[in-house]
Amino acid sequence: MKELKDLLHKAVNELKSEGLEPDIILVGPQFIEHAAEVLRGCGFKIYKIEELGYDAVVADSKYLGQMKRASRRISIEPLLAENEMWEELKKLEV
Repeated sequence: MKELKDLLHKAVNELKSEGLEPDIILVGPQFIEHAAEVLRGCGFKIYKIEELGYDAVVADSKYLGQMKRASRRISIEPLLAENEMWEELKKLEV
């Protein structure tokens, strides 16, 4: 899923541009289900958090909880909905 990989890179780059060093990703179980391949190749420590559901949080562990800007939350749910919509449109084509 290229879109997910792009979202993840964007979150990482935003944190780096603010002088932070993202090193962990907190992920919900549904996020893992759809993004396992992307997560394997990211090189971050990954922690599963049930309450995140379809979301993930990319963070700098040194500042997590101390600074609001030390993390970025991303969601796979909109991407899944968009993909579903395109699949339905393909089915309608004659």
